[in-house]
Amino acid sequence: MSTTDPALMSAEELLGHYARRTLSPMEVLQAVTERVARLNPSLNAFAVMNPAALAAAGESEARWRAGRPIGILDGVPGTVKDLVDMAGLPTRRGSRLSDPAPVADDAPLVLGLKTAGAVIIGKTATTEFGWKSPGDCPLHGITRNPWNVRHTTGGSSSGAGAAAAAGFGPLHIGTDGGGSIRIPAAWCGVVGLKPSFGRVPQWPLGAFAPVAVAGPMTRTVRDAALMLSAIARHDLRDPFCLPDDARDWRDGIEEGVAELRVAVLRRPGFDAPVDWEGIAAVEQAAQFLMDAGAEVEEADPGLPDMRAIFSRVWGVALARLVHSFPETRRHMLDQGLLEVAAANAGASAADMLEYEAQRVMAANAMARFHQRYDLVLSPCVAAPAPLADAPTVNPVEALWTQWAPWTCAFNLTRQPAISVPMGFTQTGLPRSVQIAAALYRDDLVLRAARTLEVAQPFAMPDLQ
Repeated sequence: MSTTDPALMSAEELLGHYARRTLSPMEVLQAVTERVARLNPSLNAFAVMNPAALAAAGESEARWRAGRPIGILDGVPGTVKDLVDMAGLPTRRGSRLSDPAPVADDAPLVLGLKTAGAVIIGKTATTEFGWKSPGDCPLHGITRNPWNVRHTTGGSSSGAGAAAAAGFGPLHIGTDGGGSIRIPAAWCGVVGLKPSFGRVPQWPLGAFAPVAVAGPMTRTVRDAALMLSAIARHDLRDPFCLPDDARDWRDGIEEGVAELRVAVLRRPGFDAPVDWEGIAAVEQAAQFLMDAGAEVEEADPGLPDMRAIFSRVWGVALARLVHSFPETRRHMLDQGLLEVAAANAGASAADMLEYEAQRVMAANAMARFHQRYDLVLSPCVAAPAPLADAPTVNPVEALWTQWAPWTCAFNLTRQPAISVPMGFTQTGLPRSVQIAAALYRDDLVLRAARTLEVAQPFAMPDLQ
């Protein structure tokens, strides 16, 4: 990425400028905020702006002048999804039923960003409690795609997808319980990394705690790795968090894929839909990987029907969420959310234990599969971004036909997976592919994604 506009520079480029004194954090924040003021009214990416960003940028600038940056992201602008707590700001979760009061404590990953010196400019919009893929919510309305505002960003990390693609700084946090990082990344033409479960600590945990993670949404793979290095630090509040691994996830990222074995996945446990342009993107990515020295072949891990497992995990979590509110106020929730909750209200404890056992069996099948294959390549989404104003119809069916047929399996198995841009459709919307690796091999998905990025650099939308 090479540009003269500080708002469009990568995090690595900005850090280089800070070190050479050719740009300052205050200058960069000004460029980003001017871009937000100009473009966000048509995109609606933000839930709330951070009034402390200016002071944070000033403090960072003073540290760079003294030659004493405090961390690997010092002065780099970023955003946090509004499902994640940030001290001094409310966490509204896209809902009219959420508490409007500011929260007292930073979530673990926000603490990681601040400790690394990042300047958080605001919190980005989400679908209500992160429940669906279209990028709208009752509280903040519709978030629109920078490539074409008639289309959705996807969700639930809708604002993060729009902010990343629009150049509202280089670093953005999303969360992913069934594809909520990778889907908006795919539809907005950015990089979206779902780390291994437990890699990035979370607290408080959300509705989809057994399968959900938080991770980077960026315009470059190297920035995703850099951001992961700041937020993947142990935090005792999260009982599922991995032990501390103070590594720089950019280490080894340029090693490529030579001699790695890649399985092209055509069937994630069922006949998942994908259009011809999505298939073409996978075939193009497979060729790039082969050109880089990987062994690529189609293979089937023998997964069970992941629809049956995930639909219960998703649906029962949403039923539990809905029933946490007084019945007299539930009419204020997204109507589709109420529909899913009603369809799953009768699930028994025995049902959930059975689906958890099936989830573990699916994870075992993928672990065995990765004894033969280092990486899995597949579509990320079924089709390009739908229209933003389209109503949500039959969400239980839409989950498999439009939203998450290709992404949810890797939440159930808890593996790392990444969405990588892969050219454009005939109508000018972004295409993408998904790469997954064995549990805890986040380094391999980053290496493969970087290989594809080098083979086919990706543009940004021409926003004026």
